Amino acid sequence: MAVTRAHLDDANEKLEARAGRNLPLAIGFGLVLGVSMLLSLILVKSFFMLVAAALVAFTAFELASALWFAGRYVPRVPTVIAAVAIVPAAFYFGASGAWLVLLGGVLLVGLWRAAEQVRPSRRGTALEFWKDLGAGTFVQAYVPFLGSFAVVMAAQDGGEWWTLAFLLIVISTDTGAYASGVLFGKHPMAPRISPKKTWEGFAGSVLVALTVGVVLALFMLGQPWWFGLIFGITMVATATLGDLTESLIKRDLGIKDISTWLPGHGGFLDRLDSVLPSTIATYALFLIFA
Repeated sequence: MAVTRAHLDDANEKLEARAGRNLPLAIGFGLVLGVSMLLSLILVKSFFMLVAAALVAFTAFELASALWFAGRYVPRVPTVIAAVAIVPAAFYFGASGAWLVLLGGVLLVGLWRAAEQVRPSRRGTALEFWKDLGAGTFVQAYVPFLGSFAVVMAAQDGGEWWTLAFLLIVISTDTGAYASGVLFGKHPMAPRISPKKTWEGFAGSVLVALTVGVVLALFMLGQPWWFGLIFGITMVATATLGDLTESLIKRDLGIKDISTWLPGHGGFLDRLDSVLPSTIATYALFLIFA
């Protein structure tokens, strides 16, 4: 048993070295998050709103914290308040509600930071103050605003199936990229930004996305097969862009993961990096084709 365990640990270490994470833990937490999303979308839409609110709250908090530790003071309390507020606004009032709450959230975080300027410990130069305001605006636009389009779409008649479809494609794309990257990855795609990402992994993600996109288009969305190709390639582009963007943020901040809240995953943003930019692209496809 000891010898077998040693072999398993050695194999897991090699797999983790190639994949960049503990895959058994990552799969376990991924299943929990995936089942929560699936049940909330299919059974009760308002429950999906609660799941989305929790996700954007944790994600906005950890990104604000990461920026804080890097020297940018982004007030975390108003950041989380604004992030949570955008979800019900998007659910009940659509994209216009999300836009209004985004502006209100940016204003709230900016005023909070301005009020903190009177404290000697928070006082800095004018340049530092404006950098903090820019960082706070970035958090609001990147996490809750982009994520809100999944809620806007899910609230529409039949929109929950489009939300579920894009989540399935993005998850499949991520899985295909990891599998093909671990098995065949040799040529780095963007070594200065994300050393683990390879062209072989990207090719695997494209193949999986196109296949899943066609299947979901035909049997879930009631769309022609060629729409599945458009859907799949769009999700590959946005998911890859989101992944590289988050890797660039982490490289800029000098950290491996945004946080360590999710064993095997890092932080919530490490799991939602591919999802966030894909929400607005899917919403555009939903408006055009649905």
